[in-house]
Amino acid sequence: MEVKKNPNVDLQNKKGIFLEIGLIFALALCVVAFSLGQSKKSIEIIEVSGPEVEMDLVDITKPEEPKTQAPVKQAVQLISDFIKVVKNDTKIETEFDFAEFTEEEIVVEEIEVAPEEIVEEAAFIKVEVMPSFMGGDLNTFRMWVAQEFKIPAIAAENGIQGKVVVQFVIEKDGRLSSIEFLQSPDRVYEDEVRRVLMKSPKWTPGRQRDAVVRVRYILPIDCRLQ
Repeated sequence: MEVKKNPNVDLQNKKGIFLEIGLIFALALCVVAFSLGQSKKSIEIIEVSGPEVEMDLVDITKPEEPKTQAPVKQAVQLISDFIKVVKNDTKIETEFDFAEFTEEEIVVEEIEVAPEEIVEEAAFIKVEVMPSFMGGDLNTFRMWVAQEFKIPAIAAENGIQGKVVVQFVIEKDGRLSSIEFLQSPDRVYEDEVRRVLMKSPKWTPGRQRDAVVRVRYILPIDCRLQ
């Protein structure tokens, strides 16, 4: 048997209205609950009493501006006031007090300077162009020495004779230097030979590969009494 419902008495159609009523009722309950749960609060004003403090009011005044000091006039003395112009023939006497000056000993330290070593260029014994003396060779120089040489008197008196062998160098400028005696019978002969060689005229210097060079000579001289 089929059950038939009357649409006018069907509660499903009024479901929305019931839901709205329920929400309104629940909201009203919440408002009433909040209003009842709050307690009344009172605010009391507490007056604090104490001694009265008297304050003196000071008038604020504007500080006075510093007074500008008037410029002080200074007298400037001209140079002509203390320089005295005198004539050229006037004698001027000046006195100094030397006691004001203290005497201080000046110490001068001596600085030792090491002598500089002069390194001489080595002399040749034989070169391409040998030195020449007065247009000749060493024999020409030997003849010139024989003419200038004199037997020392002390050697003649004591019968001293012998051979002197002397060595010397012809420099690049033609002068004779570095005289050394390799053999000598007595010192008096060395002095005489040295005197003669020191007065020798200049030589024409020797040359090696188109360059002027130093040349060394050894000259034997017979010193015999006649």
